[in-house]
Amino acid sequence: MASLASLSLSLSLSTAPGRPRSAGSVTATRRRRMNVVRAKVREIFMPALSSTMTEGRIVSWTAAEGDRVAKGDPVVVVESDKADMDVETFYDGIVAVVLVPAGETAPVGAPIALLAESEEEVAIAQARAQALPKATDQATPLPPVAAAAPPLAPAAAAVTAPTKATATPHAKKLAKQHRVDISKVIGTGPHGRITGADVEAAAGIKPKPNAPQSPRSDAHPAPPAAAAARQSAVLPPVPGARVVPFTTMQAAVSRNMVESMSVPTFRVGYAVCTDKLDELYEKVKSKGVTKTLLLVKAAAMALTQHPVVNASCRDGKSFSYNSSINIAVAVAIEGGLLTPVLEDADKLDVYLLAQKWRGLLKKTRLKQLQPNEYGSGTFTLSNLGMFGVDRFDAILPPGHGAIMAVGASRPTVVADKDGFFSIKNEMLVNVTADHRIIYGADLAAFLQTFAKIIEDPESLTLYPESLILPGND
Repeated sequence: MASLASLSLSLSLSTAPGRPRSAGSVTATRRRRMNVVRAKVREIFMPALSSTMTEGRIVSWTAAEGDRVAKGDPVVVVESDKADMDVETFYDGIVAVVLVPAGETAPVGAPIALLAESEEEVAIAQARAQALPKATDQATPLPPVAAAAPPLAPAAAAVTAPTKATATPHAKKLAKQHRVDISKVIGTGPHGRITGADVEAAAGIKPKPNAPQSPRSDAHPAPPAAAAARQSAVLPPVPGARVVPFTTMQAAVSRNMVESMSVPTFRVGYAVCTDKLDELYEKVKSKGVTKTLLLVKAAAMALTQHPVVNASCRDGKSFSYNSSINIAVAVAIEGGLLTPVLEDADKLDVYLLAQKWRGLLKKTRLKQLQPNEYGSGTFTLSNLGMFGVDRFDAILPPGHGAIMAVGASRPTVVADKDGFFSIKNEMLVNVTADHRIIYGADLAAFLQTFAKIIEDPESLTLYPESLILPGND
């Protein structure tokens, strides 16, 4: 479960109407002003949990309608396009109305609940809820894909993260309170997540009935013509098929893939001998260093010599030479894909990279990555070699200049310059690049440097100059 997000929940104040002032009663009005009760009803909005988040899905409400919450209490678990995060309130009050129930989606900035300051304001909040449009009606649907369009190749997933049932902070608190062994509780939330209701059921506590939802009218109904157009653009389902809506993460991946197809890209492949890399791996794997990390380090070292491959074009008018080499590694998780980032990979030795990677992989599995841990990449690496895949092409992520796709290492018959044949282990590396800023010669030179590092990999285990302290050389 994600650490508590320090998110400021926006508010709006509702003031109880008083008598209109008259010109001759200014003094009396001033006396009465102190007696006017200002009713405070605050709107809890769908927060932006990442720079790319446009909408969020309510995983569960930690606080139900009628619950009193204090400043700092988690009130709702929100699934963004990258992670699940607890959202805490910065105000004391009573959860008067839940506008977006668990399982539904709302756009960023839409009200998802109303928080009343006291019992007297609960009725005011419920009255206000009737005038609010449903937040779920404001969610922007994905543009339909034309029937004749070819299917997009899936983004390459590199490392399969182990899965484990997680629990919300509220569930953990209840488990401790009721002395329930949470490891034995079966979760009913998304992807097996353990909720507070699961813990209460395990403790034999009857669930509290939810307060009836206040009816709300849709203040902005869609025009019939527009609604009909959207409906006609959606292809009918195949008979007998089960339709499963995208999760928030899957919807984000879909948007990113469609956006990526608008960038002119090209691909260059290169065969790399891995005999010496395999020998090095046997020496360092006991220290937690994986082959993927050795490839990350080799790519980072090559990027220092070819900075244009580490560049990026975001506006279509200019490009940026990134000052840091941050390698994003594609990781497959249940129901989606994440790319945790190893920042400054060129400045860290493989052992420090392994230490950082263990922490990132754990956070990835629990969907606890912070924005800087998944959004700061400048170059992406995807490794499917552990699955026996010999070659594949990866789709360029938005905002990146290049992505490397690594296949499995296989015994290959190779002829040297003198015409003698031998068997060597070779892996095929394909790089997809943004042709607006990177050209064929740039990519070929980068791959040549990368291959030299892999074929003579002793430098991968050396300490970078930035880590050598005075007196230790």
